[in-house]
Amino acid sequence: MKKAKMKKVIIILCILIVLIVASIGALSVMIYNDNFNKRFESYEPLMLYFDDFDGLQRTQYKFPSDKGQMLTGYMYSSGDKQHGIVVMAHGFGGGGHNSYMDCANYFAENGYYVFAYDATGNDESEGEAVGGLPQGVIDLDHAISFVEESGNFPDLPIVLFGHSWGGYSSCSVLTYHPEVKAVISCSGCNSSSGIFEAQGKKIAGDGIYLFMPFVKLYESIKYGSYASNTAMDGFASSEAAVMIVHSTDDDTVPIEYGYDIYYEEYKDDSRFSFIRFEDRGHDHVYNDLTYINEFNAEFDKWLETLDYDYTAEENKERFSEDKAAYISNNLDRDKWSDMLNDELFEEFVNFYNEQIS
Repeated sequence: MKKAKMKKVIIILCILIVLIVASIGALSVMIYNDNFNKRFESYEPLMLYFDDFDGLQRTQYKFPSDKGQMLTGYMYSSGDKQHGIVVMAHGFGGGGHNSYMDCANYFAENGYYVFAYDATGNDESEGEAVGGLPQGVIDLDHAISFVEESGNFPDLPIVLFGHSWGGYSSCSVLTYHPEVKAVISCSGCNSSSGIFEAQGKKIAGDGIYLFMPFVKLYESIKYGSYASNTAMDGFASSEAAVMIVHSTDDDTVPIEYGYDIYYEEYKDDSRFSFIRFEDRGHDHVYNDLTYINEFNAEFDKWLETLDYDYTAEENKERFSEDKAAYISNNLDRDKWSDMLNDELFEEFVNFYNEQIS
């Protein structure tokens, strides 16, 4: 009798454990998709315009990624003395490569063709949604192969530039393209699940670690080896020179999820260069912050003049329209398109030049 009761208790406990595990797994997938399985468009009031950059030329190309979705990219150039090709990978959540057109312009003015594209589910590229962070590595893999194999581009050394999601992608993709000569990664993370963990910690604390095995399993099912391949794996698979740029106050990709990992392993390796800032945040780690700070200060003053609660849900549409109008009327487009830290970008170009000379 006691054995029968014990057996029943064990069965009930097993069922409960299975239900709990299944619930955590389902919740993990739901949260992941809510954050990463979306489509993203550039915010029109803050978009950079091609016409903002005198002398910049571009040609549009379309190329397929892993599921046949067509991605849109542009080859940027300026002048006629190019000695390499920079393939650029953009960040996550703000649309495609538009926000990095000033970067493309700088590299183009300093001796490089630049191939910049919109990843799956962003701006001009196909895809109902991004799907997940490993998609960035997949798209970059296909972009590099397109540059190398399509016959549309000169046979020049290839270097990579990536920020945030693009920083992670640019390092991880070295596993599949060890021929790349150099990589500059700004504000990137080591693994695809790193951002989920970092942001989840803010909400759930250490409870996020209950979800991480399911997130990693979900990514693995969707993306195979691309999901488990890390930036560190890319470094180990390549002889490319690597420059890592990060700021200690980055609260989107905390520095311990990228820079610190790489520095611990490679600080004494001459192949690696490290630039650590203290107060550059995440989005503007490579910018001169002067105009950004000026504009944000004036914007904050404008918020105080509003005669309604702009944080209330019922005022969401009204505030969106008012904000767009304010930006349109007050943004100095000349300054907005010329915010790069020239000293830092000169260092970037010199870094590339040393690797392909």
